[in-house]
Amino acid sequence: MKTTTALTLAQATMSMAAAVTTSAAAPTIHLCGDSTMASMSGAIQGWGQYLHYSFDPTRYTVLNSAIAGRSARSFTREGRFAAVLKLVQPGDWVVIEFGHNDGGGLGSKDNGRSDCYGAGNETCQTTYDGKAETVETYPTYLKQAGAAFLKAGAKLILSAPTPNDVWSDKGVYSWGPDRFAYYTMLAAEELGGIKAGVYFVPHGTYAAQALKALGSDVVHKNYPQDHTHTSPYLADVMAGAFVLGLTCGTSDLGKATLNSTAALSGTFLGGCISYNSTVPL
Repeated sequence: MKTTTALTLAQATMSMAAAVTTSAAAPTIHLCGDSTMASMSGAIQGWGQYLHYSFDPTRYTVLNSAIAGRSARSFTREGRFAAVLKLVQPGDWVVIEFGHNDGGGLGSKDNGRSDCYGAGNETCQTTYDGKAETVETYPTYLKQAGAAFLKAGAKLILSAPTPNDVWSDKGVYSWGPDRFAYYTMLAAEELGGIKAGVYFVPHGTYAAQALKALGSDVVHKNYPQDHTHTSPYLADVMAGAFVLGLTCGTSDLGKATLNSTAALSGTFLGGCISYNSTVPL
């Protein structure tokens, strides 16, 4: 599907095949997340599938290990973080973004995804799939995975979840960061922040300002299935919002994108948010 976001500036100079062909020595950007990031099919797509357009394929490759329906908890329990860890080499980057499936309660019919409520080291006891399980908090799962990736020599980006549709059926805009955005920033700080090679991207904030600029008609049309899962066009918008967050920040990965901050902020994606200089970005 042809899109018109800032990310497609890179597409003018490379084909899809060239974008995924890299040298063996090129660092990998590993993506860990849920369906909003994952490779999907049909009318919906995750934003991770468009990230590679923003990087020189001779310098970076993007490996999308996100999978639909997962939370930080289930990604951990199923060994998916461990599988990515086996692939990580020193100099790689790991991007982690969850939150859409992490809420709710454990209850008697545990869905295997909900985390224990809290911002610290709280734990909850549950039974899932016939087995007793100790459930930890969202930031704990991020910190456990993040610490392992850092030990392996990677740098880490913890990204706040994308928003659901920010426009009501009556065309009223409304959005604000949820607790998972706060938990994500907290985990980045507690892992040591930029001194430790850990960066936070307020992806939800950047995506929400882009969706506001696009307007209700365009946004509604590009949530074809529900208020969470995006069309390919809007997935590309979400990727652009993430890349803008990178370029507005301080990481070396942000400096390496093919899209300049000026080129991105000159579009409907909007400008850098004000607190980029005061949080670990």
